[in-house]
This record gives sequence, structure tokens and C-alpha cells, in this order.
Amino acid sequence: MSTGPGAPSAPAPTTHDPRKSSMFSSLKVRNYRLFFVGQVISNIGTWMQRIAQDWLVLSLTGSATAVGVTTALQFLPMLLFGLYGGVLVDRLPKRRALLFTQSAMGATGVALAALTLSGQVQVWHVYLAAFVVGLATVVDNPARQSFVSEMVGPDQLQNAVSLNSANFQSARLVGPAVAGVMITGVGTGWAFLANGLSFVAPLIGLMMMRARELYVVERAPRAKGQLREGLHYVAGRPELIWTIVLAGFVSTFGFNFPVYLSAFADDVFHAGAGSYSLFNTLMAVGSLAGALLAARRGTARMRVLVAGAVAFGTLEIVAATAPSLWLFALLMAPIGMFGMTVNVTANSSIQMSTDPAMRGRVMALYMMVFMGGSPVGAPIAGWITDAYGVRAGLASGGAIAAAAAATIGLVLARVGNLRLSVGWNHGHPHVRFVPREAQEQLAAAA
Repeated sequence: MSTGPGAPSAPAPTTHDPRKSSMFSSLKVRNYRLFFVGQVISNIGTWMQRIAQDWLVLSLTGSATAVGVTTALQFLPMLLFGLYGGVLVDRLPKRRALLFTQSAMGATGVALAALTLSGQVQVWHVYLAAFVVGLATVVDNPARQSFVSEMVGPDQLQNAVSLNSANFQSARLVGPAVAGVMITGVGTGWAFLANGLSFVAPLIGLMMMRARELYVVERAPRAKGQLREGLHYVAGRPELIWTIVLAGFVSTFGFNFPVYLSAFADDVFHAGAGSYSLFNTLMAVGSLAGALLAARRGTARMRVLVAGAVAFGTLEIVAATAPSLWLFALLMAPIGMFGMTVNVTANSSIQMSTDPAMRGRVMALYMMVFMGGSPVGAPIAGWITDAYGVRAGLASGGAIAAAAAATIGLVLARVGNLRLSVGWNHGHPHVRFVPREAQEQLAAAA
């Protein structure tokens, strides 16, 4: 990362065999270790605020629609300005940008806490806070994603991206539980305050980093047409555009779990909120396992992405036909695991395939597609569920995700001049893509 005039050069990358990567190898890098610890604390706070925010809006209005408006306001800036955020990230020093965005989000949490604890809070205050956090996220998301490579370098990138996902999923298990206890015991205001103060940890971590140990990336100069340049860059690289398209299909049609899981708990199994919580917890456990397994793999392969997306969609179809609550619940763990495999593999493969000077813009496009999929797909999933039942809704979402993955896999194989090879290896079926020339040589030899 460039930290201004006179910034020291980055250390030379060390020789590293990704196949021998340990599950937590990137934590050996001091700068990333500081970042990781700070994110553990702030992610727990973020999950606490999500729960407290929804509960407060519901308490103030009694309207589920108002809760939806709050969520929409938080995602709207990314949909509107996400690509421009990527342009800014490519121009700015990423550590300084993160110091600003993390401070802004922490200040928003403290302000909302002050309004709530003083009894002055109104629903428009929550709307405004959600929108401000969304604006900060426009820069914060691509900056955090692309800053990872500057902390750990290319050899440890896959591992670090995977551990970031594991970090977030761990917080997903802890944060809502802590928020529930705090809301019940002392009120939502204290949950907002805890979130605001949690940002102190990443701010301290960012300030303690050693600039000389960062992998310097030349910043893009200010110029016209940089947004268009970023789009052309992605469009000209099949490995990027098809990965983003696949992630968009999976996010839009496969990740509508708030719609599906609540309906399965209430309408199908008639089990109430406890089962809904169980479904989400098991999915979070599976997601955490998927992130840790991705960290252990050490490399991001397109075949892993395609296979993970096919497995994810297929498992959703199986879950849609589950006859009992417990079978459905047990399927949540592998669904979470393969969903996280898609997320981590797409994220890391895009970063490793992108020129560092373009990484902010490319990651902004990826995050806009991935995060923007749910607001688009949720109404479609809701309509199918209302018209044909939740089983049809979940099955159709899984089928679209699996079909998109299979189609994109074949497209990428054709672009890469590959053919499908099916055979036997040590008594087991062996399916893989091989170069057409190799396939033709095998056929000639036979």
C-alpha cells in the first residue's frame, strides 16, 4: 500500500507453496494479525447492531415493512454508488480510507446509542443511521477486501480471505446471542453503544501496523473515465466476468434464506421462532466450516467454485423436499458450507486475477453484484413462495443456482479450450476438464 511520499518499499515476497498452507498461516503476518483481531471485535458489534436496529424499528413502528425499509436504506448506497466507491479506493491509500470509514461507522453507533438511551430516538433517526452506514460501506467494503492483499501478499491471499469469512461467521454466532441478552437485560441503546465502541479495536490495529511491511500497490492517478475503464477491464477477462456472474446468480436466487427459513419454520413444520433460530445457527456453523476448509486449501480454483455452486443448488433442491424438520435442519450445515465455498472462492480468485491498480474497482463491482442480489431476489422468492409454496420457492432458487453454475462451467471450459474427461482412477470414477489436445492424443492412442 502506498502510504504517501517516501513510503518504504514492501518486502520481497517469500517462496511459498500454497499446497502446504496451514489453516491459519496468514495470521503469522503481524499486520494481518492486528487487522484480524480488530475485525473479530467489530464484527460482533456489527451483528449486535443489526439485531438491535431491527428490534428498535419494530418497537417504534410495529411494522415489518419499516424493518425492510431500514435494511433497504443500508444496502441502497452500495447499489447506487458502489462502482464509484471502487474508483475512490483505487485512488486512495487504503489504510487511511479504512481509518475514516471505520471511524464514521463507530460514530454512527455511538450517536444512535445516545439518542436511544436519552429516550429521544425516532424511526427517522434509525433510517438516517442505516443510510450513513451504507454510505461508509461503499468505500469500506472494497477497501477492506483489497487491503488484505497489501497486508499478506499474493501467496497468503486465499488463506487470509478465507479467514476473514470465518471471522465474520464466528461473529454471526456470537453477536446475535449477545445482542439478545443485552436487549432483554438493559435495552437496545446499550447494544448500539457496544457496537460503536467496538470500532476502537480495528482503529487501533490499523494505527499499529508497520507501513514498511505492507506490499506497496501503486495508486491509480485521478483521471476521467476510470469507472468505464474498470468495467472494460472486467468485460475483457472471462475469468472475472463469469465468476462475478455466477456469484450474482447464486446470491440473487440461492441466498434468500430470510424468506425461506422463516416460512419453513412457521408454515411447513409449524415449529415457531425456536426452529428458525436453529436453522440459522446450523447454517452459520456450516459457513464457518466452509471458510476454514477454504483457508486450508490455499488456492482458489475455478472448478472448486463451479462444483461448490452446483452442490449448493442441488442441496437446496433436496432440502425443499425434506419430509421432517430434523432432516431439513441437518441439511442447513452443508448448504452453509457450500455457500461459503462459493463466496470465498469467488472473492479470492477475483482478487488474485486482478491487477492491483484495478482491484478496488473490480472488488466494488463484485460486492455490488453479490450484496445487491438479495434485494432483487427476495421479492421474486417471496412471490414464488406466496403463489406456489415455500418448497417450490427454495427448489426453484436452488435449480437456478445449479443450472447457472453448470452452464458457466461449460462456458469457461470452452473459453479455456478444455473438454470433459470421464474415466476411472484406481477403481474410482474420475471426472475433470483436460486440454482438448490432451483429450485428442488419448483418443488417438486408444
